[in-house]
Amino acid sequence: MRSLIASLLFVVLVATSSFTNNVIPALSDNDGINTTTSLAGFDFFRTHRQGKDGITSTWGYVGGGVTGYVVERTYEDATDPYAYWETVALVPETGARSYKFTNTSVTPGFISYRVKAMNGNTVVSVTEVSTVHIVAH
Repeated sequence: MRSLIASLLFVVLVATSSFTNNVIPALSDNDGINTTTSLAGFDFFRTHRQGKDGITSTWGYVGGGVTGYVVERTYEDATDPYAYWETVALVPETGARSYKFTNTSVTPGFISYRVKAMNGNTVVSVTEVSTVHIVAH
């Protein structure tokens, strides 16, 4: 009986531990941009469906030393370090409190977005990944 309870506790521990780990988005090297390890600076990052065929990304950045932002998306598994992230927008830094970009060229599926804060060719910070599910147009 003790071994059964111990085994059950072990299974529960292993199963629940996978849900408590925070996933930090991988910075792919397939974009030719230098990366740093700092992920701080973003105040918020949200995505939502916009109309029939669009997805709007909204973010705020409170850090300094940024020249612009790169909005990226992937239809692949966002946690896969080898996933291809496509650049969909380059947004210049204007000193605004928040920024917004609407991507109108989406196809049905699970679409993950992230935003990179840039200083020249160096990534200063990266948002968490946000995924939107488009069923059909």
